[in-house]
Amino acid sequence: MKKYEQLYNSIKNMILTNQLKAGQKVPSIRKTAQIYNLSVTTVQNAYFELCADGYIISKEKSGYFVTHIADKAENKQTKSKAKSAKYDLTGGIADSDVFDISLWQRYIKSALRQKERLLSYSQPKGEYDLRCAVSEYIREKRNVTASPDRIIIGAGVQPLLQMLCSLLDKTKSVSFPAKSFVQGIGIFKDYGFDVKIRNKDADIIYVSPSHMTRWGDVMPIKRRLELVEYSNKKGSLVIEDDYENEFLYNVRPTPSLYALGKDNVVYMGSFSAMLIPSIRISFMVLTNELKELFEKEEYRYCQTASKTEQIALCSYIRDGHINSQIRKTRRLYSAKTKKFFDLLKKAFPNNDLSISENTLQIIMKINNDISPDTFEKHSLKILTEKKDSGETVLIMSPAGVNQRDFDFIIDLIRQCLN
Repeated sequence: MKKYEQLYNSIKNMILTNQLKAGQKVPSIRKTAQIYNLSVTTVQNAYFELCADGYIISKEKSGYFVTHIADKAENKQTKSKAKSAKYDLTGGIADSDVFDISLWQRYIKSALRQKERLLSYSQPKGEYDLRCAVSEYIREKRNVTASPDRIIIGAGVQPLLQMLCSLLDKTKSVSFPAKSFVQGIGIFKDYGFDVKIRNKDADIIYVSPSHMTRWGDVMPIKRRLELVEYSNKKGSLVIEDDYENEFLYNVRPTPSLYALGKDNVVYMGSFSAMLIPSIRISFMVLTNELKELFEKEEYRYCQTASKTEQIALCSYIRDGHINSQIRKTRRLYSAKTKKFFDLLKKAFPNNDLSISENTLQIIMKINNDISPDTFEKHSLKILTEKKDSGETVLIMSPAGVNQRDFDFIIDLIRQCLN
């Protein structure tokens, strides 16, 4: 490759990656020749090519400037991505009618008026009044009795798991119920733990009883009691991620492992599913031993959740809105899931269809192999899993799409399968 072509590609790459932004002046030919130790002619040839291809423009008596070509390319790419994910059936978005944003805004404004309080960092464990509110909430809803000093607040489950990993013995092994727990598995591997899948002999057992697998399976009470008895006998630590425990419809409500066990369960929960995903506030209840260890090392930790949102959420919970929000969310999402399921059943009478035990997902089995790309080309985002038998399982959650689009979405699925 000639020298002017190398320079052309280098500057072109800087423009396309926004290292050189639209409207920014490019160094003069003479200056660029000095920087790259090239002849003026070589730089001129590179600049002429960049001008010809629309990456830079020459302005008389001013020099060369970057055009908006990168912005156009980025906008085109963004539009393409937006189009491919127009109908998201992965459960990653919330229904616009499920949460009263204006009410939440009032609580945020109220929190912002606490000027003196906002001048300092939040406590490493999180705001004390929020931990008190969480303590009351989990005792009432899940029979989890824990004092506020054992509760840690965080901006999602991920940072809480990272904090937990720093407290645990890295030589221990940890077991996950399935490979689909990619974030948790990744965190424990990063910290050097020996990660296993479905291994009851591990030192640490990570479970999500209300959503054990991608299918939304719920752990029955018999198995919960067996796990509690086994972990107590072996001395294993159990991490209970109580994800989606509020959305159990097809099975009887079952007690948490924390309520059934002794002091060997770390209980974790989140408010994202019952509020909206962008409010990233989760909590973790430590065992007495881990709580004491945390307090000895507390100076090492910083709170990751917004102090303003913590203050707002505390008032939101104490004013009773969280209970009405749970009822509203359950009612809306349950009705949408059942309606979408009925439409699918009518459209695909010969397919194996079922609703998950937590009534947030629809499982559809098809006999042929189909790639997620096929759905994305039709503006659909659907979780798929290939079985050894050759069939493909579609996992769909209609929670975040408009009911008016249900018929059209089903027609798109039919086009993909055909």
